[in-house]
Amino acid sequence: MKANNTRIDPIMLDFPEAFETERLLIRAPRPGDGAELNAAIRESQKELAPFMPFARVLPKPEETEALVRRRRLHFLDRSDMMMLMTDRATGRILGSSGLHRMNWDVRRFEIGYWIRTSRAGEGLVTEAVHGLTDYAARFLDANRIEIRCDDRNLKSAAVAERAGFTLEGVLRNWVREEDGTLVNEMVFAKIRGIDF
Repeated sequence: MKANNTRIDPIMLDFPEAFETERLLIRAPRPGDGAELNAAIRESQKELAPFMPFARVLPKPEETEALVRRRRLHFLDRSDMMMLMTDRATGRILGSSGLHRMNWDVRRFEIGYWIRTSRAGEGLVTEAVHGLTDYAARFLDANRIEIRCDDRNLKSAAVAERAGFTLEGVLRNWVREEDGTLVNEMVFAKIRGIDF
C-alpha cells in the first residue's frame, strides 16, 4: 500500500472508533468509563507506578471519569487517541492503549499500553499492539509507528519485540523522574514498506 502524502486537517478524517481482535474490543473512551478504569488502575498500581506517573498517586473515581471525558474530546479532535482494551466476551475494561505523540504530517503515531494486573501474562497487550498497528496502517495511513518505554520496563520492551518492532536506539538520560533519577528511553518502530 502506498503511503498517503496528502496533508489534511486531521479533524476532517473519518475512521472507526473501535475495532476487534481475537479476544479484545479496542475502543475510544466514553462517558461512564471512569469508575471501571479507576478500578483497573487501583488493582494494578504496584505494577504501574514505577513507569506510569498517573498511577503514583491513586486518582479518585471522579478524577478518572474527568480524564476519560477529556480523552474522549482529544480522540474527537485527533490530538491524542486513547483507546480502552475491553474483553470482547464481557465488555470489562482490561487496560488502556491507543495512539499518542502523533504527527499528522509525517503520519507518525506512538502506541502506548498497560493492562490490569489480573489479566497480565495472557498475550493480550501483544494482541492489542498488533491490532493498533493494523488500525493505524489501514485507517490513518501511518508511515511510522513507535513504541517507547523506560529501559527498565522489561515487560513493555518484551511486548514491542514480540509484536515485531525494531529497537532503533536508546535515548540516554532522556527524562528526569520526580526523585531526580535520569531515565533512558528505548525507541522501537515499524516503518511502512518495510515492516507493514
